Amino acid sequence: MDNWIRRFHAAPGARMRLLCFPHAGGTAGSYHALSASVGGAVEPLIVQYPGRLDRFAEPFAERLDDVVDAVLDELEPDDRPLALFGHSMGALLAFATARRLAAEGQAPAVLFVSGREGPSLPVRTRLPQSPSDDELLAELRLLSGTAAELLDSPEFLQLALPPLRADYRMLAAYACPPGSPLGCPVVALTGDSDPRVSVEGVGAWERETDGPFTRHVLSGGHFFLDDHRAYVADVITSACVSAVSAV
Repeated sequence: MDNWIRRFHAAPGARMRLLCFPHAGGTAGSYHALSASVGGAVEPLIVQYPGRLDRFAEPFAERLDDVVDAVLDELEPDDRPLALFGHSMGALLAFATARRLAAEGQAPAVLFVSGREGPSLPVRTRLPQSPSDDELLAELRLLSGTAAELLDSPEFLQLALPPLRADYRMLAAYACPPGSPLGCPVVALTGDSDPRVSVEGVGAWERETDGPFTRHVLSGGHFFLDDHRAYVADVITSACVSAVSAV
């Protein structure tokens, strides 16, 4: 487990694993603090996309399904239940992974989706399939997930923009296929002032499951997770404990 999946905080005694997918342009490190917060209650496994950091020399993924294929191929067999978590683009990847697992008779215990409207809705604002540097910079400034001084650094942008552009190209090519609702609980989280995600749109995730649905609306924008880490960790651990108890 040394290519697609990272384990920052091993917890072999935990009763459940939590597979986490980062946002577009993101790295596994974006979940390091959250991994520490939930470690012990669950064992966090964090996806590292190609084309960045220690995978810099590898080609970018071209389709979301390619990422799902690669991650599931590398995921080690384990008797413990598996929960899925994704933020923004990662929410779509977590959802696609949940569908794949359910179709194979290995449905996840819980699906956590953050910072993304339900996949049955049209994307509110879609960038061109190959956005320019200026368009990517405008999006980064709007979402406010990157320190302003970094956005003025040519060295930082030279590293950050190529994976972000590749991920947006992958998103632009994605269309949610029809499918049966999941049977697991779905827990959705969103910021109340996210410029790309509406509270109502997050509610559309309820359509994707016949199981329980819960929505948490927190103060903040697209990267609200950074300001509510303890709360989000509690939401994750509580839902996972309930799911394990129900098995």
